[in-house]
Amino acid sequence: MSQELDPHSPWLPWMRRALACAEQAEREGEVPVGALVLRDGELLGEGSNRIELLGDPTGHAEIVALRRAAARVRNHRLGGATLVTTLEPCLMCFGAILESRIAVVVCGASDPLRGALPLWKSGALSRYPVRELLVVEGVAESECTAQLKRWFAARRGPPPFEAVDAMKTRRGA
Repeated sequence: MSQELDPHSPWLPWMRRALACAEQAEREGEVPVGALVLRDGELLGEGSNRIELLGDPTGHAEIVALRRAAARVRNHRLGGATLVTTLEPCLMCFGAILESRIAVVVCGASDPLRGALPLWKSGALSRYPVRELLVVEGVAESECTAQLKRWFAARRGPPPFEAVDAMKTRRGA
């Protein structure tokens, strides 16, 4: 249920901040993805992709934000917190979200090739001991998607046909 929310969405200012984190990643030569962790209106941690800079395959924006939030509160359990990310989390990041007990995930752009939300929605991860997880999709989706498309087009050219077909299939086009 991906939809563009109205400009008064409570998540929009936070998504704009995550987009600023993504811009930082882009300036550093990384894929422009940004994420933040909030609880009770307080920013606990934010991050941008650091994969190339750190030479670390776990250097995704969501993982960086979760690590910073956990360090700030000195606890790996972030119950009641919200993770805002400019791109739908991959399976690795989604596992970290579940492990940290995040309550809400707010996503901008969908990731038809690597995103983990279809697994979550299908119940494939239902054996995972999670009490509740709310997923909000499509917040500032057009901005988040445009940022990624610009970056990939500038570096890699248009996506291969398989990627385009996968996007159409996933979105029901």
